[in-house]
Amino acid sequence: MKVRLFFVLSFAALTLSGCLVYQKVSYEIFIDGEKSGEAKVTFYDLKSDALGNKEFNEDKENLFNKLLRSDEFIFSQKDEEKEVTSRRLFVEDKKLNGEVNFKFKDINVVEGIQQQDGYYFLTVENEDSIISTNGTVIPINKFKRIIWERNQKVLKFEMLTDVKLNDLRELAPFYKSNDN
Repeated sequence: MKVRLFFVLSFAALTLSGCLVYQKVSYEIFIDGEKSGEAKVTFYDLKSDALGNKEFNEDKENLFNKLLRSDEFIFSQKDEEKEVTSRRLFVEDKKLNGEVNFKFKDINVVEGIQQQDGYYFLTVENEDSIISTNGTVIPINKFKRIIWERNQKVLKFEMLTDVKLNDLRELAPFYKSNDN
């Protein structure tokens, strides 16, 4: 997926060896002003692409301790003008999922969503798989755009990643719900 998903940079910054990946991501953005609001981002089927056990253990440490519990993640998001209000991991259908909620003052910090001429819009590359939205998807040359009318107070979209999950390592068996 080529859309600027805000977790990608955080995962990359906190993960030195392996990489944490996910199958799909969904966004629910609640507008409470002209440009401000709250967002809920859910990552489905979190896995590790680490080849060795050392890297896999580092991925688990990064996910279960740094991303889930540390202030480091909160500070990195604050630098991107996102105020994290909650974060959690949960297992559903034997798959590890993650959820982050944050407040924002400018919707542009949420994946670059723009506001113009009475509309909100998100531009993604043609290859990106938008699997659902409450907006309208319009193809434009080498891009796609999701468009929502400005009076819409909840913007939703869900996208698949292009990661091949079959060769990755499961994280769900290592998560204990009392880790929160």
